[in-house]
Amino acid sequence: MHWTYTQLLPADQVAMPLRQLLTAWLLPSHLVHDLRQNRRVLVNGTYRSMNQRVAGGETVQLTFLPSDFKEPFPDVDPDSAATVAVLYETADLLVINKTRGSKTHPNQPGERGTTLNHVAAYLGADQPGPYILSRLDQETTGALMMTKTPAVVPIMVRNIAEKRVQRTYLAWVAGTLTGSGIFNAPIGRDPLDKRKRLVNGDHAQPAVTHYTVVKHQPGATLVQLWLETGRTHQLRVHLAAAGHPLIGDPLYGPPTQTRLRLHCWRLTFPQPFTLSTKQTTVTAPVPADFDCF
Repeated sequence: MHWTYTQLLPADQVAMPLRQLLTAWLLPSHLVHDLRQNRRVLVNGTYRSMNQRVAGGETVQLTFLPSDFKEPFPDVDPDSAATVAVLYETADLLVINKTRGSKTHPNQPGERGTTLNHVAAYLGADQPGPYILSRLDQETTGALMMTKTPAVVPIMVRNIAEKRVQRTYLAWVAGTLTGSGIFNAPIGRDPLDKRKRLVNGDHAQPAVTHYTVVKHQPGATLVQLWLETGRTHQLRVHLAAAGHPLIGDPLYGPPTQTRLRLHCWRLTFPQPFTLSTKQTTVTAPVPADFDCF
């Protein structure tokens, strides 16, 4: 098995050395080395050294092999694809609308029933993926992005790390919150409960959450949230610390029979293998019972 990408450079592409182009495409240095060493990068159908320039209108072809990657084939058993609701799909990327109550990925070998198992069934036996890029908590719904080939994983992981992927959430929180603002308290582990995180907890790391109020119900506020950082339980911890825990939050809110009201509503991201600054935006429909609690 191999993965081949053929990219026609835009006519207005500035000429640059091939190595510079591949680096700008966010390919890690070890992949650039493998492509060069094995002559698996072609320009207009012929090999070109990394120091030679490429320009607009030329075609660059990259071929990746399983040996280029530490884990080229995810160990995920296919399960029923019945719950997979596709929001966006290309040859490289897949965004699905995750259902409430489904874990994102298996935690044990042979485990089934998670979102990743369902997506593996959707892709079929001839596809090596899916490759997970991020996760949503089990009770959180909404847009979840994966890749379909290992070559795209490091590119999108780098985009996430460098904040070129923006995740916008909708959440109902307890109490009356007004206006907009930022929560920026660092988040670490809760020394008394290994399941939980805590503002200024053990080994706290910087965490930044932006919020904007959308509307109110008696005793509750719908807020739009977007993350600058991606700490575990970041939204839940920041809002609970502010005195406005997410409605239905079993860890950080008061005891309740209501399910968690947190939905990853929108993803905005760049495409791989391009220098274009154009972003793709995918929106996940809000669950029918989201406003009912």
